[in-house]
Amino acid sequence: MAVFKKKPEMLTDVPFHYCPGCTHGIAHRLVAEVIDELNIKDHLVGIAPVGCAVFAYDYFNCDMQEAAHGRAPAVATGIKRSDPNNIVFAYQGDGDLASIGMAEIVHAAARSENITVIFINNAIYGMTGGQMAPTTMLGQKASTCQKGRTVAANGYPIHVSEMLSQLQGPAYIERCALTDVPHINKAKAAIKHAFRNQIDGKGFSLVELISTCPSNWKMSPLESIEYAKNEMMKIYPLGVYKDIDKEAE
Repeated sequence: MAVFKKKPEMLTDVPFHYCPGCTHGIAHRLVAEVIDELNIKDHLVGIAPVGCAVFAYDYFNCDMQEAAHGRAPAVATGIKRSDPNNIVFAYQGDGDLASIGMAEIVHAAARSENITVIFINNAIYGMTGGQMAPTTMLGQKASTCQKGRTVAANGYPIHVSEMLSQLQGPAYIERCALTDVPHINKAKAAIKHAFRNQIDGKGFSLVELISTCPSNWKMSPLESIEYAKNEMMKIYPLGVYKDIDKEAE
């Protein structure tokens, strides 16, 4: 019988701990497939965040370093600068990257550190109980804004890709989604482009992935996919926000 898909070599046999319908598992597989296809596993280092993906070091079959909350870009910078032959990726959620880690991601991008960042945006704090995140949308409910986020009380959500794309440093910024097969295929292509940029020494690349959190959104997995499509993608439009290769054309 022909084999069309198999587990990427870059994923261990440890079962994911993620909630049913969470798209972290899809993101992990895409990263692992890209690493296999680019054949970069022998000099690869991943940075695990604090948050739902805190156990990423159990799932990727490569050297992994745990970072303090929000500090993954700083840790990635140190590992990359200590040995530029390393291929280094940071994997972060929105609470980790866009809140306590905002300074780290902004300055790593401004310096154009030659690293790859995978940014999971599910618009909520997942691991700690569903609190409002920097990316929580206006009107969206969370445990710390039970009537919904308002401008008066909480300000506007932060659009990370748009913000970082205004800096001179980044080589590549793209926002994709993990909502269906066509979008997942586009996300994989973006992740591969981000890793290739690092291999070619082009500088900082970030791929933002619109993701789901059924447990904290209080939805079924199918409802959460529709919510991501119909609500999140209106507020966070998909697309390439910066690409120095295209700018050079």
